[in-house]
Amino acid sequence: MVIKIKHNRRSFLKISAASGGGMILGFSWLAGCVPATEKKAAMKAIPNEWFNINAFLKIGDTGLVTIMSPNPEIGQNVKTSMPMIIAEELDVAWKDVVVEQAPLSNDFDRQVAGGSQSIRKGWESLRMAGATAKQMLINAAAKRWEIDAADCTAENGVIKNKNGETITYGEIAAEAAKLDVPENVELKDPKDFKIIGTDTQNVDLENIITGKPLFGIDTKKEGMLYASVLRPVAFGQKLGGYDDADAKAVEGVSDVIKFGDKIAVLANSTWAAMKGKQALKADWKSDKKAESTAQHDTKMKALLDQRAKKPKRKDGNIKAAFATADEVIERVYEAPFLPHNCLEPMNFYADVTAEKVDLLGPIQTPAWTREKIATLLDRPESDVHIGMTRMGGGFGRRLYGDFAEEATEISRLAGKPVQVLFTREDDMTAGTYRPASKYKFRMAIKDGKVSGYHLTEAFVNGGMWDPIAQNFPAGAIENVLVESHKLESNITTGAWRAPVTNFLAFAEQAFLDEVAHTLGQDPVQFRLDLLDQAKTNLVGEIEYDIDKLRGVIELAAEKSNWGKADSGVHQGFSAYYSHNTYVAEVAEVVMRDDSPVVQKVTCAVDCGIVVNPIAAKNQVEGGIIDGIGHAMYGDFSFDKGQPAHKNFDNYRMIRMGEAPAIDVHFVKSYNSPTGLGEPTLPPAGGAVANAIHAATGKRLYRQPFVKQVDVLG
Repeated sequence: MVIKIKHNRRSFLKISAASGGGMILGFSWLAGCVPATEKKAAMKAIPNEWFNINAFLKIGDTGLVTIMSPNPEIGQNVKTSMPMIIAEELDVAWKDVVVEQAPLSNDFDRQVAGGSQSIRKGWESLRMAGATAKQMLINAAAKRWEIDAADCTAENGVIKNKNGETITYGEIAAEAAKLDVPENVELKDPKDFKIIGTDTQNVDLENIITGKPLFGIDTKKEGMLYASVLRPVAFGQKLGGYDDADAKAVEGVSDVIKFGDKIAVLANSTWAAMKGKQALKADWKSDKKAESTAQHDTKMKALLDQRAKKPKRKDGNIKAAFATADEVIERVYEAPFLPHNCLEPMNFYADVTAEKVDLLGPIQTPAWTREKIATLLDRPESDVHIGMTRMGGGFGRRLYGDFAEEATEISRLAGKPVQVLFTREDDMTAGTYRPASKYKFRMAIKDGKVSGYHLTEAFVNGGMWDPIAQNFPAGAIENVLVESHKLESNITTGAWRAPVTNFLAFAEQAFLDEVAHTLGQDPVQFRLDLLDQAKTNLVGEIEYDIDKLRGVIELAAEKSNWGKADSGVHQGFSAYYSHNTYVAEVAEVVMRDDSPVVQKVTCAVDCGIVVNPIAAKNQVEGGIIDGIGHAMYGDFSFDKGQPAHKNFDNYRMIRMGEAPAIDVHFVKSYNSPTGLGEPTLPPAGGAVANAIHAATGKRLYRQPFVKQVDVLG
């Protein structure tokens, strides 16, 4: 396929050859590319010179290739998968690739880790980066040989002409770097991929397991101070007065700085900074608007009975459908706030000087953070430089960058480089939480079939966006009404892995399961019948592909032996479309000591081309375990704006022994890749809830499931 170069052409512009000395630092990343026992035999010699072909890659005179991974690495494996895509089109052997994390740069189109969009959004531009570099190398070789470039081919870093002559990428890189960027490049047919679609080890793996510095929390810079910040103990509070005498008396503490309604203690170690913070005495003034979870619940329940001014979706005549129904099934589902609880607490390094602002740390949105910090300092964005470290989890919490802004402000006031580091208590009590929400579902039944569907949402600080209203089962039912209500709160809320759908999918899939059983129908067949209706008589616009959703439903049912489980094994089904990906899951529950235990989940996924199967499987498994864990155990509440949970001693998470076996099946596809970090989480809770119903006869309407002690004990 020949394609015209587009996207950000700046990323394809060449710069002059660079001395190898400055690039040897990047060589340490080679550690993750091949097993340790093979390194010396596999690696090419360290280059004397590197040549910048484009913003994504450099080629050494020995043929070693450095590929820059542009997007933040949050555990979704893009630092391996994105360079794999470039290497595939470059036609270089993976063992000859060194991977480096790129800093924030205008050379790249989208440096964001969010919405499971890194691979999907970068797919074409990454392929073009590799293909462009290959074409430039071929053009350089053809020029040297004085032949037509069309008479040359490239494979594994070697260019060959029709006469049988060969030249390596390293031998021709200097000449290629001087050529113009071609206007058009040819991309491979996916059927010819050699790197994409093969299990490839995480490039950081060896450094991770040997404890090498990779994460923001590992940052150490000359002259750096550590900052621990005292923040309001409850949402809605303001700082009155404070006494820092005892804090300043702590050995190692160098300064105490007030900024806004926060107080930073600076010290020569994290321990001293944290001890200093504990010694601070502060008075807090409360806002009358500081609410408790019980107040939120009461207000949301009231909202569920109100009509929205502007519905998210309206098909047919919903009022008539319910007025003429033989039966109306109505259920309400409830979800609590949830923290993110990343393994690595929030942290960031900042060094604010008159010349520039140097920032380094774990951030999902470096460009947005740069914009906010430039505004904070009233300086041009060109002054703000952001380097990205690997993140020890993020799940949406690291989208917001408040911790980077804190580090910037403290460094500015102190006149010194500073690393802000949250404690676990800081992380849980000063977070940006998944909003609490409630959903009311109503289904009208006429002559044994669904005639109307009414979904009402009440969401703290707002939730559902319009495309969700175009999701299944919309399109399959003649009369549909989808409404959303927002409850304002000063508790900070935001994206939490698979925003909105992380709970909506459970509620929807549990409700559909109950409707199917009420009608005496098999839950899988019930969904397939609705899809048939959408296929033959589509109502309104839909966001999902009917055939792809049907495909994963049928695949999961087949692979799980749906309806034919062994005696004592109870199955629950769930299917959901989110982040451009289709997922169906079957959970298996067995009873042990009169309690249901999830022993296995079978999962079918249609995410287009799978770039790195072993990493993709890890993403699927992680999403399912995360979904099950939070549905079963996750709970978070507030009393007058103050979080009731501050550490893992009173916040329950899934444990290793509670993680089920997971059987993953990908739909073989040559379609461009879609999301994978988030879409397996939403269906997990519904599959488990439906399996628990099959095992116990009890329905679950709120999370966490363990609070329903009559079921789980």
